[in-house]
Order: sequence, then structure tokens, then C-alpha cells
Amino acid sequence: MGKNNRSRLAAKRKRQRAEPRRAPDAGPSLPPDADKVAADALSHARWEHHGGVPVGECVRPLLALPDSTIDRAIDTIFAGLLRGMFAGGWAPIDLYEVSRRRTDAAGSAFLIDAVAAVTADYPDQLVDPRWLAQLDQIEGRPWWDRRRPQLGQWAARHGQSRYEALTMVMELLGVCDALPRIEEVLPPPGAAPRVGSVGPIDAAQERILAKVRALLAKAESTDFDGEAEALSAKAQELMSRYALDRAMLDHGRGARQRATLCRIWLDNPYVTAKAMLVDAVAGANRCRTVLDNRFGSMTVVGDQGDLRVVELLATSLLLQGARAMLSIGSQQTHRGVSRTRSYRQAFLVAYASRIGERLRAANEATVSAIDDSRLLPVLSSRSRAVDELMEKTFPRLAQKRVSVSNAAGWGAGTAAADLALLEVHEALSDTADGRRSEAAS
Repeated sequence: MGKNNRSRLAAKRKRQRAEPRRAPDAGPSLPPDADKVAADALSHARWEHHGGVPVGECVRPLLALPDSTIDRAIDTIFAGLLRGMFAGGWAPIDLYEVSRRRTDAAGSAFLIDAVAAVTADYPDQLVDPRWLAQLDQIEGRPWWDRRRPQLGQWAARHGQSRYEALTMVMELLGVCDALPRIEEVLPPPGAAPRVGSVGPIDAAQERILAKVRALLAKAESTDFDGEAEALSAKAQELMSRYALDRAMLDHGRGARQRATLCRIWLDNPYVTAKAMLVDAVAGANRCRTVLDNRFGSMTVVGDQGDLRVVELLATSLLLQGARAMLSIGSQQTHRGVSRTRSYRQAFLVAYASRIGERLRAANEATVSAIDDSRLLPVLSSRSRAVDELMEKTFPRLAQKRVSVSNAAGWGAGTAAADLALLEVHEALSDTADGRRSEAAS
């Protein structure tokens, strides 16, 4: 064998030794699965981002892969992630509120679309009507061609480049991965109906709620604080009367008193003071509240009908209180030092305290007007149901005190609440009589 042939043979054997050995039964090599490659790349980028790698560096390798495979992987990841979050207590409104606080508008919009997509995978009979109502409230509905992945269609609709869309997804995954379990206020899609769960609101309650919404809309639109407070008190009394009538009717049918949960989200600043206002409204309507400082949300425990009152009235009074507070403008000492924050904190705390007194008085007057010896035992049974669910859901609670250091703000807040007309009972009697006549017809 010549020298050159020996050199070529030695080089060939060296290459063979360097190649990985394949088992005799391994068969022919196959091209890697494109979807698995995309899923692995996305998972790697996700965990790198959790580890502190800048999001731009995490996204860059994803741009080299086919759009369709990455988008399918994103659909799969969000479907699994959201099902886990649903089981962890997160309802559509909760995800909307937390996403708008912790991401930008694009991230919040994509998440709501993803919630709608996962919900649409379940038949309607396996989705609580209140879950669907929350989706409608935040305009969550599949608008894209579901035969194709979501992200590409979403990016085209929102004018996002490929890099921008993937960056948004990576940041949104970071937010969602960090969210803990919270109290379940609605059964998630696919869950068996919960014992005592409440279905759609009946026609009679919807008519009353429509009247209450009309009163509160007037209260929110008027420029006169006194008129706004009087309209809010009318709404409270109307709903109190209806709730008590309904409690007596349920008792007559032998229905057991049950409690459930809802969640109300509060915006910064002055979350604790705003929480006091929600608690005042809840207390006047036989409900109890717990503030979650991590998110600025309040869980309210009570009868389903009472919870609707609390949601409507608290939302309206928060708007009215903020408007009255802002109308006074900024505050400062005679030396020019700003005291706006302490003034507004004191204003809202005083406003909440006085509003609570007024609502409790309106509710007590309504209870006193009902001449039925069965009412107090019914209310006692409802109170026990609320306390039992409260203790079960929140076995460990801590009281939180709110300090107030601005006397001027306290006085202004009390005055704003006291401007309301006090004689609202006669003004409401015509409305209540009309309701009873309508029910009789």
C-alpha cells in the first residue's frame, strides 16, 4: 500500500472514531420534531428570563425559528398556564385587573384573548354563567381564526412587529408565573357545579338592579355632592328592601341560607382608605371583607344578592368620593409644604366612616319597617353562613389600623358625606310601592 493511501486510510479511521456511535438497532436518523424544538426553545427562553436575562436576549433565538411553530408552542403554554391559574382562583376580571397593573395595554389585551380562547374550549354547560358575564364585561371573546395560532393574527391586528409580540409574550409569562393562588370566587370552567352556587339573576332582581344602576348613574353625573349622596342612599334602601323581601321568600320556601364570595379591585393611591369605604358598604349589607395588600383587591363574603349591592354601590361611591376629593385641589401648609397626600388620605377615611354610618342607618330603617317576626331569625341564619365561610376561607386574619394626621382633610371628608339629604325614606317610598305593585301584577 502506497504512502498516500495509508495516510487517507488513517484519516478516515480518525474521523470514524470521532463520530458518535449509533446502536445497531437505532434505525435511520430522523429530522428533529419542529414543534418540540420550538417548545424547548420557548421554555429555555422563559426560564432564562426568570433568571434575570434581559428579555431581548431571551427573544432573539426565537426569531430564528419558524413563526408557526413558535406560535403553536405559545398557544400550548398559555392553555396549560391559564388552566392552572383558573384552578388557583383567578377569574377573568382578576386576570384583567392584575395584568393592566403589571404589564402594558398590549400584554393585558393578549392575556384576555387567551382567557377567552381557553374558556371557549369548554361547552357552555360547563362554564358558570358569572364567568361568561365577566368575560363579556372585559370584551373577552375569540375574534381570530382558531384554526391558526393566535399570536401572528394578534400582532397583525395590533400593529406589533414579530420582535415586539414575542417580547410581550415573554414579559407576560414572567408576570403570570409569579402569581400565587388566591381565594376562588367562581368555579373554573369544566368544574362540577359548586354546592350552593348561584345561577343567573332572576328577572325580578334584574329589574331592581336596573333601577339601582339608574340611581347611581345620576349620582355619578351630578355636580352636587348632596344630590349624589341622597341618590346613593336611595339605591341602598331600595336594594335593602328587595334583599330582605327575597330573604323572607327564600325562608318561606325552606331554602338554606348560603354565603359566597366576590372580589373588588382598588386602584392606587390610598388603597387602604378606599378599602375602608368598601368595608363600610359591605358591613351595611350584612357582608364581611378582607383586603389583599399584594394586589389591592378585596374579597367580600356574603349572600349573593347582598354581594351585588356591595359591588354596585361601592364602585359608585368610590367614584363619587374621588370626585369630591379631587374637586378641592392640592393642599399645602402656610410655608408652602405640600400636604396633599395626608389631606386626601384623611378625607377618604372620614368619608368612608360617615358613609358607613349613613348606609347602616338606611338599612336599619328598612329592617324596622318590616313587621314580620321571622325576619330577625332569617338575618341571624344568614350572618352565621357568612361567618362560617369567612372562617373557612380566611382562618388567619390580622386587623389593620389606618392613621390619619390631617384634621382639615378629616373635616372635609365628613362634610362631603354629611351634605346628603337625610330624609330619603319618604322619597323612596313611591319607588318601593311601585316595585310591590309591579310584583303583584
